[in-house]
Amino acid sequence: MPETIATALLSALKARGADRLFGIPGDFVLPFFRVIEESAILPWHTLSHEPGVGYAADAQGRFNCRLGVAVVTYGAGALNMVNAVAQAYAEKSPLVVISGAPGRDEGKLGLGLHHQVKTLGSQMEIYRELTCAQGVLDDPDTAPAEIARVLDAARRMSRPVYLEIPRDMVNTPCEPAPPHDPGLPDREAARACAAEILTRLRAAERPAILVGVEARRYDLEDRIAHLCQKLAIPVATSFMGRGLLAGRDLPLVGTYLGSAGDERPARTIEGADCLLMLGVILSDTNFGVSGRNIDMQKTIRALDRSVTFAHHRYDGIPLYPLVEALEELAQPIGNATPDFRPQYRFGLPEGDMALEPSHVAVALNDLFAEHGPMPVASDVGDCLFTGMEIMDTEFVAPGYYASMGMGVPAGIAIAATGRRPVVLVGDGAFQMTGWELGNCRRYGLAPIVILFNNRSWEMLRAFQPGPSYHDLDDWNYAAIAPHLGGRGLRVHTTGELKQALAAAHADDSRFHLIEAILPRGETSQTLARFANAVRKMSALRNE
Repeated sequence: MPETIATALLSALKARGADRLFGIPGDFVLPFFRVIEESAILPWHTLSHEPGVGYAADAQGRFNCRLGVAVVTYGAGALNMVNAVAQAYAEKSPLVVISGAPGRDEGKLGLGLHHQVKTLGSQMEIYRELTCAQGVLDDPDTAPAEIARVLDAARRMSRPVYLEIPRDMVNTPCEPAPPHDPGLPDREAARACAAEILTRLRAAERPAILVGVEARRYDLEDRIAHLCQKLAIPVATSFMGRGLLAGRDLPLVGTYLGSAGDERPARTIEGADCLLMLGVILSDTNFGVSGRNIDMQKTIRALDRSVTFAHHRYDGIPLYPLVEALEELAQPIGNATPDFRPQYRFGLPEGDMALEPSHVAVALNDLFAEHGPMPVASDVGDCLFTGMEIMDTEFVAPGYYASMGMGVPAGIAIAATGRRPVVLVGDGAFQMTGWELGNCRRYGLAPIVILFNNRSWEMLRAFQPGPSYHDLDDWNYAAIAPHLGGRGLRVHTTGELKQALAAAHADDSRFHLIEAILPRGETSQTLARFANAVRKMSALRNE
């Protein structure tokens, strides 16, 4: 069968590692959806609202170290997904946005087309700000090269890209897209840079390593773990990199969260006289509560295809050839051992003790200790900070851009890969995208969802106590779960939570929604420390 623009795009996605699509049909993208179904090149999952599509596709890319793909219609579809794409850009996720579009000649009618904003090109201009590469597949002669250029940019830069297909061009014959060209990195430059890094680490009295999101984005966790084993110096993950290196035999001290987190990773990272940051985004959530405690002049920062020292910089060095060179040249520097590990709480109190947010972490630690770790998808809010108290496991969350609504769609994306996840979500975020759980029955997915119901946007209250506009009503989410195809339980005590988790783990025939009823004003220990640290930093800035 000869290639068309649509099949060339789908085949190029599959060749570059994409293994499924998330989307919502709409009139301008219906011809492409027909090809998706009839060609069966990639499996597809339709959700209910475009933000959920964007979050799910984003999480798919993050979790599997591959391209995530979102397919939507023009205007009302693609513009409804803007916030999810913005988050993927900020947090360096290789999300491919495919939008249907009006036919090439439809704009010549002299009429405004439905879903059009200002001009037919307005959507492209908006997405130009949110993506690292863009293309319109309106010419069969140039479409193959455009497909390759844009998709390769997503893999190379680990950021979102945008492709637009006019609906009358979907079935136009064209040549296959060229194969992926990863480019040839300057390995001599990478080796020289690695040698300088190792020289500085050897000269330090207290060297340490901080690992961030690019380790997962470029599928480098195993190599970085081996490097850390060879160097034998303490290593921590950034707040955004929570869950990296989980289960590996390393001198891993935990997740660094400054004065808001555990003391040992803070002491290790802030006390380092040479700190190697591998793929760590310089953001307020990673460093905002501790920026004054880390001397950036004593750091080496490898991020965004460059390596920055105190007074000079190597450009054009992606993380993977740098880590490769470091692995090759590394010799033991320290004597840290795998016993150098974070401490997590186990042993959920029995009986009728009223629930607190941190009890959820203890309950999951007990469950994972008995049955093995499960991947965790978390929304933003106190559920995310509670996640910092869970034993090391694979973890997906919007730790920097911090948009509400990612948790449930991310859990659906993980479940679609065949893994069973735990989803942590607050009642505020659940009101936005929690209803996507209604799609689980159709696809045979069974995530375990723990909903933190404190009838408020509690994280906001932690930063600004008092006002009633933080309050939410009680919607009794557990009672709605059966109508969506799952099972729902409300739990008020530690004993009820333990029983509900055990029952959910034992039943993988449907999703389980465990609604944890929490008092307003009660937060996890980690959020309490984080909010206190932010207030102290604000006070210092205002002095």
